[in-house]
Amino acid sequence: MNVIGQTAVIAAISLVAAAANFRIAGPPLRDVPCRQEDLKPHEICLATVIERWQGKVLWVDARPRREWELDGMPGSILWNLDAKEDANQFEASTMERLVEGPPVVVYCSEGNCGVSSQIAERILKLQMTDQVYALRGGIGALKAAGMVKDSK
Repeated sequence: MNVIGQTAVIAAISLVAAAANFRIAGPPLRDVPCRQEDLKPHEICLATVIERWQGKVLWVDARPRREWELDGMPGSILWNLDAKEDANQFEASTMERLVEGPPVVVYCSEGNCGVSSQIAERILKLQMTDQVYALRGGIGALKAAGMVKDSK
């Protein structure tokens, strides 16, 4: 048997094994693990947001505008670090919503992208509230929980 034939046989066996595994074990888990002991200061797990405030928080999306418009949290506001955006406008729109007094949860593209923590620090410097958190797991945690448009 030549190399191509052997590769085809190995691929076919692998495909059958993968299909059997999927049928027995089901699809892979897509949840975003979040342990309290792993959290940095002003970082929070989605489960805590839901448990403590039933998700009734001011969501701040720290991703690029295009991504926010595509699948941002309903009712969220945008505040990112894009130099093309108006940082003063972000601050003003956040200040308007902070008057209502909700806790603030900032999320970004990934669980540890760092932008959400930077935005959270900027919001804390406004001194309107001390309840400002960066969401551990970012948009992935929200998608896994079925809380955004792109969720299954």
